[in-house]
Amino acid sequence: MVMLEPGEILLQHGLLDAEQLKKLRDSALGGTDLIQSAIGQGMVDEEPALRALGEALGMEFVDLRNTEVDLEVVKRFPQKLIYRHSLFPISRVNGSLTVATSDPLDLYALDEAGAATGLAITPVVAEKAEIARLMKKYLGVGSETVEGLMAAREEEGEIQLLEDLETDGSELSEMAQEASVIRLVNEILVEAIDSRSSDVHIESQSDGIVIRYRIDGILHEQPVPPEINRFQAAIISRLKIMARLNIAEKRLPQDGRIKLKVHGREIDIRLSVIPMIHGEGLVMRILDKGAMKFDLQGLGMDPYTYGIFNQLIRLPHGIVLVTGPTGSGKTTTLYSALLEIRSPETKIITTEDPVEYQLDGINQIQVHAKIGLTFAASLRSILRHDPDIVLVGEIRDQETAENAIQASLTGHLVFSTLHTNDAAGAFTRIVDMGIEPFLVSSTVEGIMAQRLLRRLCPECKEAYRPPKEDLPNDFPWDKFEGQLYRPVGCRTCRNVGYSGRMGIYELLVTNEEIKALAHDRVSTWDIKQAALKAGMRTLRMDAWDKAMQGNTSVDEVLRVTKGDYIS
Repeated sequence: MVMLEPGEILLQHGLLDAEQLKKLRDSALGGTDLIQSAIGQGMVDEEPALRALGEALGMEFVDLRNTEVDLEVVKRFPQKLIYRHSLFPISRVNGSLTVATSDPLDLYALDEAGAATGLAITPVVAEKAEIARLMKKYLGVGSETVEGLMAAREEEGEIQLLEDLETDGSELSEMAQEASVIRLVNEILVEAIDSRSSDVHIESQSDGIVIRYRIDGILHEQPVPPEINRFQAAIISRLKIMARLNIAEKRLPQDGRIKLKVHGREIDIRLSVIPMIHGEGLVMRILDKGAMKFDLQGLGMDPYTYGIFNQLIRLPHGIVLVTGPTGSGKTTTLYSALLEIRSPETKIITTEDPVEYQLDGINQIQVHAKIGLTFAASLRSILRHDPDIVLVGEIRDQETAENAIQASLTGHLVFSTLHTNDAAGAFTRIVDMGIEPFLVSSTVEGIMAQRLLRRLCPECKEAYRPPKEDLPNDFPWDKFEGQLYRPVGCRTCRNVGYSGRMGIYELLVTNEEIKALAHDRVSTWDIKQAALKAGMRTLRMDAWDKAMQGNTSVDEVLRVTKGDYIS
């Protein structure tokens, strides 16, 4: 039987037309290159193309998402063949080994696998991305570099440093600049960015390093091959060099910044290094500028809350606070508010530590405490620049609080953040800093407390009817329509059951009663009760609404919020 040329196979199956095939051939492409180019240009989808090639070669196409892999077979198969030829062993029956390939035309690779294992190879065809997924799943992040350097595959365009690196010529520095170490660190960063991680934790333990990614607020440990521990010092040094830190200093904490371009998107990484008992621990905060969208209505704010908050951010003067723990989305909310009210007629100045995202049309100041440029000091200077709206990254101390209040009293609208558990607690927190209660009550116009809930994966979430005893006492049965949703897990969400996050909000608007209570230094409890009577909805109430709308689960509501105790 005469084997047709690959382009002819796709033509016969109706996957390419004659004009497309001619265009590919005019580019001097043939064989595997022609197929890959056709897929890359969107002329044909990978799965039907591989099915057609497999059929012509007598190879079965398999969907690796629904295929069980024999772990013992993977352990015994030469890993260099996996990386060099994108082969992946699936199962063994007696003397025959089933191997998945994304390039059915590379018969030499199959012959090499047969010679290396001494077994008869039964090839099956599978998508390249699915083979790559199995490689990460069974061999771990970084395994391609540790075990597969001989593959010598270039990662063109994956990571591009936006700043030149400086090295000190030491042995450790030279080791950190080896191609193998660079490729390993790049793979760790690319995998973190592709999985939408907000933070990467590289921890030194007694038996080696542990890599964990924080995805949608939850840490997930990544499988890594044991051999990666030999690269521990080099990995840490490489990251410190990228952040322009002193690689020789291992006794003191250090902070730095890395600027990258990955998949054409600019990525900012804040690196923190702290010495631990078993070596240095690294945490990288990933700020993906290309993936961020600052849109108040897109954050999960219900129309009622959005309407009131929209009025607050357009006041001529006063203080508007956003409160919540670290990582609860406060900065995103404030940036979204600024972009909503930005106009050529309004001068907006911010003072931040650090400036996380650069916003067009807004003047941003980076705080430098070491040289005396603190929030308080920068705020004093800002007021001489004739602003209409001022954003202070965080009110941390009495001096900053006093300056923020002074700014609001002189006709400016001031936005800032505080670390409190709920909206009502902000009054007590500022008074505890040493500010007179009458100043707080007369300047604070509104306080937004917020948290982030994981959003159920729309592809796999499952509806169910919970029995009454399975839900907490504060569940709003009066609004319940009989159906909630729970996570299941699928390929889209990496079997977690959740994909992305949304905000829940508690908006307290200062009325005359609340001003009087704040002036009299009453407890947070009394202020909260007054706010509830005025129509405030708590974080827990908003979370239950999100659950009943099918956006999140009961478990997630219980994980993030506390029950309401209302008098």
